[in-house]
Amino acid sequence: MKPRLAVTMGDPAGVGAEVVVKALADPQTAGLASWRIVGDESVLGRARRITGLDLPDGAEIVNPGRVFSEAPAFGELSAECGEAAVAYIKGATDLCLQGEADAMVTAPVNKEAVTMSGMAFTGHTEYIAELCGVEDTRMLLANERLRVAHVSTHLSLRRACDLDQGRILRTIELGNEAALALGITKPRIAVCGLNPHAGEHGLFGDEDAERIVPAIAAAQDKGIDCRGPLPADTVFLKAVRGHYDLVVAMYHDQGHIPMKLLDFEHTVNISLGLPIIRTSVDHGTAFDIAGKNLADPTNMKAAMGLACRMARQKASPDTV
Repeated sequence: MKPRLAVTMGDPAGVGAEVVVKALADPQTAGLASWRIVGDESVLGRARRITGLDLPDGAEIVNPGRVFSEAPAFGELSAECGEAAVAYIKGATDLCLQGEADAMVTAPVNKEAVTMSGMAFTGHTEYIAELCGVEDTRMLLANERLRVAHVSTHLSLRRACDLDQGRILRTIELGNEAALALGITKPRIAVCGLNPHAGEHGLFGDEDAERIVPAIAAAQDKGIDCRGPLPADTVFLKAVRGHYDLVVAMYHDQGHIPMKLLDFEHTVNISLGLPIIRTSVDHGTAFDIAGKNLADPTNMKAAMGLACRMARQKASPDTV
């Protein structure tokens, strides 16, 4: 049986509806799952007119939020669009929690627009975690060649350097679980150092020896195949060459830069630590090109494909 996927439309003023319509116009992507588009009929209708494309047969549109009498203007921040975008996230999350969808895929929202609606919002993952009743989540970036889990993401670099041994250990554990969920039967994990040359035995800082090494040892005691801390300037190359299946990065840019250089279009954001499967595009609302039929659906197709793969693996772990 095909997995059931809920796909949010994102901010109605951005490119979300366009990339959803374009992605599902690809017969190969459309055939992967049964689809529920969580969004607004008028906004999706506008995207269909602009692109000259349609949604696949059987795709259902679900709108748990504001109904627009006409689609809002492209590229403009508004509280109404921010409020609607959040409602789509909640709607898709609820479908997953209620067992009516096997995974969710999210199109981009604009944090400023959401804030204008009166909601304190730091990001998709944090909001979905709140809806799911969990606190300890991580970000994983993945493409066909590399997967990177992050100990921290949206923190200043100064704060990100205040490493916590327990948080590093939990990131390794979640990374291992994610690799298994992606069908990697015996994950090999590399853990980045924080400092140049992973500290060079204390010459360039003591965080690697005092925080990262004990976390790796604890993970190894739990049977996880992980090594490190390894110099961040070479570990990603080794992973791409097949020595490791997943890399644990200590902070946002340490993991994001190599992933986006390697394959920006196919790199997908996966939320770790949730009781549901959630993938996302790794680009923004692109207000500057919204409505111009210029948005590339490649990243959305990758996010949809990975969500389907994870849903199938969860349903039949021995056959995927």
